[in-house]
Amino acid sequence: MSKRHPRAPFAASSVAYATALFCANLHAASPPPAPVIADSFAEVASHLASPPDDAKPMMRWWWFGPSVVQAELEREIKAMKAGGFGGFEIQPVYPMELDDAARGIHNVPYLSPEFLDAVGFANRTGRAKGMRVDMTLASGWPYGGPHVGVGEAASRLRMVTSELPAGAASVALPSVMSGEKLVATFVGAGSGKGTDATRLQLIEPAVANGRAAIAPAQEARTVVFYVASRTGQQVKRPALGAEGFVLDHLSRKAIDHHLKVVAEPLMKAFGDQPPYAVFSDSLEVYNTDWTDDFLDEFRKRRGYDLTPYLPAIFSGQGPDAAGARHDWALTQTELVNERYLTPVNDWARAHDTQFRSQTYGEPAVSMSSNRLVALPEGEGPQFREFSFTRLATSAGHLYNRPVISAETWTWLHSPAFAATPLDMKAEADRMLLQGVNLFIGHGWPYTPPGTAQPGYSFYAAAVFNDHNPWWNVMPQVTGYLARMSYLMRQGQPANQVAVLLPNDDVYAALVPGKVSLSAEMHKHVTPELTAQILDAGHNLDYVDAESILAVGVHHPLLVLPHVTRLSPAVLARLQDYVRGGGRIVAVGTKPSLAPGLQDAKRVSSQVAAASNALFASKNVRLVVDDAAVGAAVKAVLAPDMLLSNDASEVGFVRRRLKDADIYFVANTSNHPVKAGARFGSKRPAAAWLDPDSGKLTRASTTPELDLAPYESRVLVFTDAPLAGAAEAPPRNAPAVLADLRQDWRVAFPGAQPRAMKTLQSWTEDEATRYFSGKAVYTKDIRLDAAQLQGRRLVLDFGPGTPLATTPKVPAGMRAMLDSPVREAAQVIVNGKPAGAIWRPPYTVDVTPLLVAGSNRIEVRVANLGLNVRAGQALPDYRLLNVRYGERFKPQDTELVKPTPSGMLGPVRLMAE
Repeated sequence: MSKRHPRAPFAASSVAYATALFCANLHAASPPPAPVIADSFAEVASHLASPPDDAKPMMRWWWFGPSVVQAELEREIKAMKAGGFGGFEIQPVYPMELDDAARGIHNVPYLSPEFLDAVGFANRTGRAKGMRVDMTLASGWPYGGPHVGVGEAASRLRMVTSELPAGAASVALPSVMSGEKLVATFVGAGSGKGTDATRLQLIEPAVANGRAAIAPAQEARTVVFYVASRTGQQVKRPALGAEGFVLDHLSRKAIDHHLKVVAEPLMKAFGDQPPYAVFSDSLEVYNTDWTDDFLDEFRKRRGYDLTPYLPAIFSGQGPDAAGARHDWALTQTELVNERYLTPVNDWARAHDTQFRSQTYGEPAVSMSSNRLVALPEGEGPQFREFSFTRLATSAGHLYNRPVISAETWTWLHSPAFAATPLDMKAEADRMLLQGVNLFIGHGWPYTPPGTAQPGYSFYAAAVFNDHNPWWNVMPQVTGYLARMSYLMRQGQPANQVAVLLPNDDVYAALVPGKVSLSAEMHKHVTPELTAQILDAGHNLDYVDAESILAVGVHHPLLVLPHVTRLSPAVLARLQDYVRGGGRIVAVGTKPSLAPGLQDAKRVSSQVAAASNALFASKNVRLVVDDAAVGAAVKAVLAPDMLLSNDASEVGFVRRRLKDADIYFVANTSNHPVKAGARFGSKRPAAAWLDPDSGKLTRASTTPELDLAPYESRVLVFTDAPLAGAAEAPPRNAPAVLADLRQDWRVAFPGAQPRAMKTLQSWTEDEATRYFSGKAVYTKDIRLDAAQLQGRRLVLDFGPGTPLATTPKVPAGMRAMLDSPVREAAQVIVNGKPAGAIWRPPYTVDVTPLLVAGSNRIEVRVANLGLNVRAGQALPDYRLLNVRYGERFKPQDTELVKPTPSGMLGPVRLMAE
């Protein structure tokens, strides 16, 4: 257990707190430092052994309650630093326990002096240790809280229908409560679901005593009311005192109020050291599609009144419905850009910090909306299908944002404490393949001193703090992540295929209550389309109409996936692109329709004419469906990576420097891959770069890939052989020098070492079934000088066991391979560190450490925290929920059970 610390007071007094803030703000802060980025490989190589701190992964640090004490904050910051993390993002969330003075649990209100003092302390402590400190500009997500009145809450337009019997002359008005307003009334023939929306007529009835007067008719009719309302959504997972409505992200007034009430006090708590960045999580403002002045803004922007088209917006009926829906949704994108993203980014710059934003979801932000934020962030490891992460990385590539982060490991290998180091790598590699070059780990739960192991966990996340037994290999894991992040931001991106996101088509199909480009884009950018491009030997970026108009198209090939709506201005830019040598592959159809409703007939004729002219070019080809895209890509563009076999699980991403090309290559599968490889780089020299050490070894420019499950490699092409690259050592056929699968001694904490005749899981012994922690295996072996002579000697712990089917994990992902060492180990040979075992290949080079005579091998194995949790009763949150309401529900607790642990073998000493 952690040593229990006495609770440190947050502040001596409110007067002292205010004085400290005043004095701190007398000092001007400097802008955040720029990341280390170079364009020559010599400069890049100078940081390979020790990547710069700005490339190290960060952790989302959940403060539950918030109830934190300074001594534990400092201890956890030191642990993050020791584990190889470069910084943390403070995110206060729901209480985890009721107040308990004996244990030092005291939940203080969000934004209280005590909480803000803790923020300031964490910032000062982290900065003093050279760490980056970010701050979420809210508690939970999306932005909101008790300061958001109903008039500034997230808004929606709701429809209310009433049946009007034959001969009736009035109908009851819908109930319109605080924060609501009746926008329009329509009447038409029909009843209930049988109403034809195209026949509804807009009326302005006289109103008295809660009823609307309507001229009687002989037939039954339907009256349809449209009410500007509120979604009612509450902030998700709020801290104490942060409960309340989610704010209206289409309202500048609501945003400004939030910045004043929440962001300003947070910034003052940072004093003269502002956070490196302020953060907004994904836009999950469910059901929003309106704001108070929407009709006025629509008229200004689109040139016509939306009111008569409200039935078409809701029903989709009639020839004008798609165009009107397009304009209605596009207006929401413009408003969220202008009233949320831009002012928050401007506010951040004015306060010497940067805005880091997950810019996807609802409201309907676009890929190009990312241009409005300093630090785009993605989420989701789906590299072979449409991906929210690629929205961020593509925008970074297009709009010169060299550092592109991703929330990583959300839901990884649920339930909590089941995730392994290999799971981390498997997801991280998929992020790297999409262009991510900074990891924001999800996450690190603050755990009060004295809490029983394995400590706290967030309701929907893995745990990566030092309560995790396999923390012993975390420096190796973070070292890999930092080195790859550093490499993948050097020079310039080099993807050669762009896919146009058909925003105009998606806008035209959106419906009230679900206005999200990102949620619907998969219908155009299908998994098959993505796979066709990747399997043709290319990686890809997204572009959209806005980016084409702003920066053009610079990829050699552009794919149009089932695009029917496109503006004449965009088509004109595409015509210029094709004249300049660009190639286009269109799928399914040619653009033929105006994006929106205004003057649609005339604009559609222009679109059709421009489209016909564009498709007359020999550089443009039309294919029938997604399945034909791969062949079309191969016909016009040589592969950037071509493998000799069909290894679709192997992905790559390329960075281009002025004197080098860097290829990151990853096997994303649970089986080995062997293949000859040809790369698009024309540079004459090549070297392998070891992802774990940064060391360089000379390589063929047409190498043979031999990748273990989930293994990744880096190949560097240069204009001349690298002076620092060593010659590749000769490899002989491996031979077993010693079989080490039997007769080990194992020591568990607090117990005497015991013999283990045959390697077996700790869970097979009742005494260690629910043990989580580290055990030390030792074995002595004798070798003679002849066995050591002229050969590379490797401890091989086995290949691991691939899983044939995906386990029943409701969300997230995991590596489909069980390690032969569950779950990680440090290897010591003759008292000296030999290396870590945490990912395939499960081998350690021990050549320089073995001697003639007796040799002691020591393997310090750590398992999962899940096992100790499985031996405990699950927490009972009944009273917590009574006190604070049910703010969270632990996920997948039915899957909590002890997992195999320890060194399982076979273990062999191999000579190569």
